[in-house]
Amino acid sequence: MTHRLDGKVALVTGSGRGIGRSIALKFAAEGARVVVNDLDAGPANDVVAEIRAAGGQAVTCAGSVTAPDFAERFIGTAVNEYKGLDIVVNNAGYTWDNVIQKMTDEQWYAMIDCHLTAPFRILRAAYPAIRELSRTDQAAGRRVVRKVVNISSVAGLFGNAGQVNYSTAKAGILGMTQTLAKEWGRLNVTVNAVAYGFIRTRLTGNAAEGGTANIDGRDIKVGVNPELLAAMERGIPLGRGGTPDEAAGAVFLLCLPESDYVSGQTLMCSGGLTGI
Repeated sequence: MTHRLDGKVALVTGSGRGIGRSIALKFAAEGARVVVNDLDAGPANDVVAEIRAAGGQAVTCAGSVTAPDFAERFIGTAVNEYKGLDIVVNNAGYTWDNVIQKMTDEQWYAMIDCHLTAPFRILRAAYPAIRELSRTDQAAGRRVVRKVVNISSVAGLFGNAGQVNYSTAKAGILGMTQTLAKEWGRLNVTVNAVAYGFIRTRLTGNAAEGGTANIDGRDIKVGVNPELLAAMERGIPLGRGGTPDEAAGAVFLLCLPESDYVSGQTLMCSGGLTGI
């Protein structure tokens, strides 16, 4: 089997569960050394153990992406453990919904901090390492293309009722993507985004089951009303929600050498859904 990412060092936030886990496992299966992150060390360690059991290389960097010191620690883990930095995927996220008249400042800033400020800090922290690696490559006569993939949503492209906080943050990440594509092109870094539609994870399951997720000390209700869930899937041209592995495939496409001249773009991974 050809390992398309041999020798690459990949960092994936929110990769202890769901889509992030599938991205980390896909990268590792293709030969990348992966820095796995999750809010909790347990799920991250489980993914690292799974990768190592399959013969791959991975290390854990647990903690909230919104912590002020997280970005430097995350980038430092890659540089210290693997002496490189080739792929950054800003995947960590969740939703905390309400209509605007009922939405609190806490709900608003929680989404902005997680989906927009955290990626900003991570990429800012990554710049010195990427700049030095680029200079080393240039001095050695090598052309190495590095990759950033930011995760957005169809809600960031079209809006979604009850998600003014999430939709705004996911729209903002698209502006960040296009700006950094312009700033980092000279370093041979491509910066793209994947906008997901409805992907089946624990955060988008059946709300009738009463699930919650503890995020930064808050118990957030997760899931979608079952009637709304069925209606959403009927509106998808492919007739169903996507799987985490299918979601990971879209990110993988933007990390292959074949996408080395694709930058500043948003790839929709939505089963053909083009609006909400």
